[in-house]
Amino acid sequence: MKIVAIETFLVPPRWLFVKIETDAGIAGWGEPVVEGRARTVRTAVEELSDYLIGKDPRLIEDHWTVMHRGGFYRGGPVMMSAIAGIDQALWDIKGKALGVPVHELLGGRLRDRIKVYSWIGGDRPSDIADGAKDAVARGFKALKMNATEELQIVDSHDKIDAAVARVAMVREAVGPHIGIAVDFHGRVHRPMARILVKELDPYRLMFIEEPVLSENREALREIAALGAAPIALGERLYSRWDFKPVLEEGVVDIIQPDLSHAGGITECRKIAAMAEAYDVALAPHCPLGPIALAACLQVDAVSYNAFVQEQSLGIHYNGSNDLLDYAANADAFAYEDGFVAIPTKPGLGLEINEAYVRERAREGHDWRGPIWRHADGSFAEW
Repeated sequence: MKIVAIETFLVPPRWLFVKIETDAGIAGWGEPVVEGRARTVRTAVEELSDYLIGKDPRLIEDHWTVMHRGGFYRGGPVMMSAIAGIDQALWDIKGKALGVPVHELLGGRLRDRIKVYSWIGGDRPSDIADGAKDAVARGFKALKMNATEELQIVDSHDKIDAAVARVAMVREAVGPHIGIAVDFHGRVHRPMARILVKELDPYRLMFIEEPVLSENREALREIAALGAAPIALGERLYSRWDFKPVLEEGVVDIIQPDLSHAGGITECRKIAAMAEAYDVALAPHCPLGPIALAACLQVDAVSYNAFVQEQSLGIHYNGSNDLLDYAANADAFAYEDGFVAIPTKPGLGLEINEAYVRERAREGHDWRGPIWRHADGSFAEW
C-alpha cells in the first residue's frame, strides 16, 4: 500500500481537515490545525507531503519520527499540529485496512465510554446560569466556563468579586454534584491567580485550568497550595518533552494535551502513559472538530488515567457549522447520560461527508482569536 495523494480542506467554523489517499482505495482523515493559524498549518502539511507521497502509510512510528526529527528544527504549535493531523489520518487508514478501530491496535479499550463536559458562557462569562441549567438538562454532568474577562497583572478586587460571583451562580444553578471546571485561559497572572484560586475554593471545582500560562509554571506550586481544586494545563504544550518538566515538578494534577496540536495519536498516547506513571490524570483538550474528537476518544479508550473529555457540540465558536455537520454517520458520537461512547467502527470510527466538506471548503474561513485591550490601551491576554 502506498500514499498517492494528500489534500487539505479549510472548513468553517475554524477547522482544517486533511485527507490521505492510498493506491488501495483506502483514505484516512485527520485534523491538523492551530486555531487562528490554519493556513500556516496547511502549508506545513503540504511541505511534509513531499516526503510522504509514495510511502507505505502503515509505518506510522517511522513516519512520525522522520516528520519530527528529520527537519532538524523541532516542536512548536505549527509543526506539531501538522504532524498531528497527518498522524490521525495514518491511524485511520491502518484501522480501516485491518477492519478494526484504532484502539484495538493500541491494545484494546479499557472503557466503553467516557464522561464529557460542555462549555458554557462563551469567551465573556455572562448570562451563564441559564446555559449551565440547559447543559445539565441535556444530560451533561460536567461543565466548563471562563473565569474572567480582561485582567491586568495586578488588578482591582471588583473583577475578582465578579468572577467568584459567576462561579457561585453556576454552582447554585446546578447543585453540589455537577462538575464545574473554571478556565483561567492564561488571562490571569500570578498576583491575581493567588487571590482568585483561594476565593474559588469553597465551590468544590472539578479543576482549575491554566491558572497561569504554561511558561509561568514556576508559580504553580504556590498557587496550588492555596486551594483544593486540581490544577490542569497542557493545551499549549506540544510534545512529551514539553510535558516532561511539568510532570517532574509534581504540581499539576491533570494534563490536557490536544491531539490536533501535540503530535496526534502516536505522541499523545506516550504523553498519557508518562502522566500515568506520575499519578496524573488525562483530560484531552478538544474545542475542535469531529476528527479531532474521534482521535481523542481512541486514546481515551486505552488510557487508564483518562477521566473526562472536552468536546465542542454547541460551543459558541460553532455558529456556522457544528460538530456533527461533517459526519456521514450521525451516530459517530453517541451521547448519553453525560458520557460519549468510544467509537467501534474501523479506523477513527468516523465517516466523513466528503461532498459536504468540499462544498464548505469553497467558503473556507479566516478565523482569528480576538484582540483584547485593557482600559489603559495595553494588550490583554485572551
